[in-house]
Amino acid sequence: MSHGAGLVRTTCSSGSALGPGAGAAQPGASPSEGLLDLVYPRTHAALLKVAQMVTLLIAFICVRSSLWTDYSAYSYFEVVTICDLVMILAFYLVHLFRFYRVLTCISWPLSELLHYLIGTLLLLIASIVAASKSYSQSGLVAGAIFGFLATFLCLASIWLSYKISCVTQSTDAAV
Repeated sequence: MSHGAGLVRTTCSSGSALGPGAGAAQPGASPSEGLLDLVYPRTHAALLKVAQMVTLLIAFICVRSSLWTDYSAYSYFEVVTICDLVMILAFYLVHLFRFYRVLTCISWPLSELLHYLIGTLLLLIASIVAASKSYSQSGLVAGAIFGFLATFLCLASIWLSYKISCVTQSTDAAV
């Protein structure tokens, strides 16, 4: 019962310039013009990254400034929010300063997709744990809510930035 080999194709559709020559569509602009991409901060992908970073920072501050009842649950929440915030900031800076043109050995769309998949899953788990251990303390509840909001924004970033299609390829050997 061979159904063929599965193939997963990903294409990046974020508003950022990820490929070589992506800046050539602008009149009078060459792909290597300047270190700073002045168009990127106004794209949907950049605004979504900024919203994610602000939401994660608010979630971290809410939890950090509250009285804890369960040390391990909230220390995990803090670690996940800060690590996710730092990684989103790193990808924002990669796009802003066009590091993807210099570091061509890294598949930036794939690495960003993997970051979002893993980071979103960890953030969802941390938010669920934080919500279940909040014990009606307002700062912890607010941190969990902002954690869920950041999870939703990360899911929106995955949904809007990447088109994932699973295609089954048939093989001639399966007769």
